[in-house]
Amino acid sequence: MTIYNLVSFLGIFLIAGFAWLLSANRKVVNWRVVGWGIGLQFMFAFFVFVVPAGTKFFLFVNRVVVTLLGSATAGTRFVFGRLALPPGTTNEAGETSLGSILAFQGLSTIIFFAALIGALYYLGVMPFFIRLFARVFTKLMRVSGAESLCVSSEIFVGVESSLVVRPHLAKMTRSELTTILTAGMSTIASTVLAIYVFLLQKEIPAIAGHLVSASLLAAPATLVISKLLMPETEAPETLGLDIKPHYDKEENLILAIINGAKNGLQLLGGIITLLLAFLGLLALLDLILGWGGGYLNSWFGWNLDWSFRTFLGYLFYPFTIVLGVPPSDALSIAKVIGERTVATEVASFQHLSQLLAQGALQSPRSALIGSYAICGFAHVASLAIFIGGIGALAPSRYKDLSRLGFRALLAATLVGLMTAAVAGTFFTGSSILLGR
Repeated sequence: MTIYNLVSFLGIFLIAGFAWLLSANRKVVNWRVVGWGIGLQFMFAFFVFVVPAGTKFFLFVNRVVVTLLGSATAGTRFVFGRLALPPGTTNEAGETSLGSILAFQGLSTIIFFAALIGALYYLGVMPFFIRLFARVFTKLMRVSGAESLCVSSEIFVGVESSLVVRPHLAKMTRSELTTILTAGMSTIASTVLAIYVFLLQKEIPAIAGHLVSASLLAAPATLVISKLLMPETEAPETLGLDIKPHYDKEENLILAIINGAKNGLQLLGGIITLLLAFLGLLALLDLILGWGGGYLNSWFGWNLDWSFRTFLGYLFYPFTIVLGVPPSDALSIAKVIGERTVATEVASFQHLSQLLAQGALQSPRSALIGSYAICGFAHVASLAIFIGGIGALAPSRYKDLSRLGFRALLAATLVGLMTAAVAGTFFTGSSILLGR
């Protein structure tokens, strides 16, 4: 174990302590949730990073995801031709790639994975695994069955996970609602997993397995951080109960695939819209800051980079150090993490990929910790999506959801940092999990 592994280990408890300091009620924190939540992360990370059988399973999962990704691109290559070819590749007709085009090479795979998830729901595979994880969380942490079910669902799907607990939303406590909002923003849906794999697979061949690992680690971390920031002070209706997922089953498999694909198309449109809007606004903000900062630089003889991304980088710099990122790479990774809060995780993964391609990071450890830290939907646009989505299912809770929103966004951000610290604790440069 290196000094950086030790720093990452301490960072887990520093992040939990930071959440406790900002708690709505520090006197009633359920320490059983905290203990078991961190313990489950340790057990899973130890299995994946240290135990040979776990490492082999991890690499198997990575191969499965990569294989599925290859199948997903069949449709985009047929429809978009050369536009869908990743950089440096050639199709059957001998045509070469036109370069990196995210909309055709990455985002389009969302439709395939959404259709696949729809089929797995119809076949009963997805409800089985969701309920299995929920039982573990409910029994060990003694939280409500409804929030456990929703958190477990978020491992596999996105905003639609709220549907599995729709009958319980109206009567949920404020703490439960905070957990559900946090879960939505702290985990990634399998439908968008392909985008992140597409962006980083060249630099980190085993990135698919790591992103699956990050999503699994995020589930118990969500319960830890959300219950620290908003402890339970009421009586949950489903406390300790094992409840079944609520969902409307399609009439047949074909209809499930069709509707899944339609949902994927809507998600694809939403992601493109958010990227166009927020990256444009961020560029405008940088332009204004650069204009004003340029005058300050000339007046005072400074040589500062005036951009909002740099400002966020300095804000997240202490957290990045705590994660166990070497100081030489800390500011670069801090900028990537900070950018995610305003420009979405897709932009952050793109910039992380660029840093790797340019050789700007001195340690592979930095890239891996960074990929865990940004693996989630913890950004301002996502906050509006989840408040609106859950509020539509339980209109009577709109006021509570809006009040809890920013606390849940903070929680989701800390969840990403905690999972990154856990990965940093067990990861070493000689690990075969680098995939090289």
